[in-house]
Amino acid sequence: MTGCVHIVHAVDTEGPLYESVEAKFERLREIFGIEHIEPTLANLRKIQKGEIDLGDSTQLIREALSSHRVSTLGSWDQIGEMLDKIISQEYRNSLVDSYGGGWVFNWFCLDHVGFNINPRKRDIGFHNIHDYYTALVESQPWSRDTIQWHFHPMSTYREAHRCATHYFRSDEIYQILSRRIIERKFFPSCFRAGFQAERPDSHWFLEQFIPFDISNMATEDTSDIDNSIDFKNGRSGNWRKAPSDWSVYHPSHDDYQIPGSCRRLIGRALNLRNRIGNMSQNEMDKAFSQAQKGKDVLLGLCSHDWRNMDAEIKSVQGMLTKAKEKFPDAKFRFSQAVEAFRYHVNEEFQVLDKLKLQVIFHPEEKGKDVPYIEIKTVKGKVFGPQPYLAIQTKSNRFLHDNLDFSSEEGIWYYAFHGDTLPLSDVKTVGIAANDFMGNTDIIFFNPKQVV
Repeated sequence: MTGCVHIVHAVDTEGPLYESVEAKFERLREIFGIEHIEPTLANLRKIQKGEIDLGDSTQLIREALSSHRVSTLGSWDQIGEMLDKIISQEYRNSLVDSYGGGWVFNWFCLDHVGFNINPRKRDIGFHNIHDYYTALVESQPWSRDTIQWHFHPMSTYREAHRCATHYFRSDEIYQILSRRIIERKFFPSCFRAGFQAERPDSHWFLEQFIPFDISNMATEDTSDIDNSIDFKNGRSGNWRKAPSDWSVYHPSHDDYQIPGSCRRLIGRALNLRNRIGNMSQNEMDKAFSQAQKGKDVLLGLCSHDWRNMDAEIKSVQGMLTKAKEKFPDAKFRFSQAVEAFRYHVNEEFQVLDKLKLQVIFHPEEKGKDVPYIEIKTVKGKVFGPQPYLAIQTKSNRFLHDNLDFSSEEGIWYYAFHGDTLPLSDVKTVGIAANDFMGNTDIIFFNPKQVV
């Protein structure tokens, strides 16, 4: 019996990215330390043709500044024109999978919020990108596309074109998730890290709430990241110790790169026509070889929506065609991310009922207790130690807080008192959680309904 290669196209969905010629040379300086070349379009073209001698790095830099890699879509009109082509049924079905299905996109949406500097003309605002792609998916219910979550930690100087690694330097992460729950009734079950960069803080945060993480970009040959200033020595995208064989794994507590006994599953996604962590025919063949031996393989592909994804998809289609010829018994499927991860969930969690929560309000008892809510697991089991609690105050602040733990499993409390906030200042409470299979439940408490 053969297995299946589950093709998960995970798109870091960030909206328009304007990049001037000067900005391209700024990246050249930051990535490769090249500072002596005048930032002109003519010099860019010369580098692309290999006409400027940059020593041992000439070819590497030439590839990094290839036309595809430096061409960005700087407006929603440009992105829309690109999307009109690749999301059409004709395009999706130009190569169908082993089950007759067409291409599937997993849109990992980013919010650009809290920034003071925006030289790349990012679309700033809560939900802007999420709403654009949610409308796109809803307009094509036959497509099987999904919406998930992507996050860039705030940089030191609040620059929209940069991505730091400290998730809690500021509270944007809580603002984004709390607003997504309350204002959009959405909570992610799968995640991609900005610049594929995780650290202990993000590792442990994800371990509380999100069962699936497709950020691993480990490769056997690390020369590409070792030769890039922005990735060397464990900076962005440090997955050097992680599995590079397409295995899905539970990370260890102290190191997200090493298989261990944590709850969440981490999958691998390689970049398409990028300067680092690239997908190749050899990697595709590795996955198909495993499937032909009977394994279900999650094969992740990473793109950005501000690039021309047509060229990237066509490159993968060529790899798929060749791999299918080499391994004719292996099957492949264009998959939703959550769907693909489910094949790797431990059997004990696969038989649980879908998660269902309930919230019960307990009014104040003078001299005995303050008002509080009780959150109960009615069906299934919550992934992580507690659901995510989001609160919208009457002054329109969005807060995240911890729950109080019952002595009984599957029950939590939240009390409205001086150490939290008074019930009189609460507009809405949203409670969201996933189960181990990536099923999500969101419930709400509105104080007006109990007054």
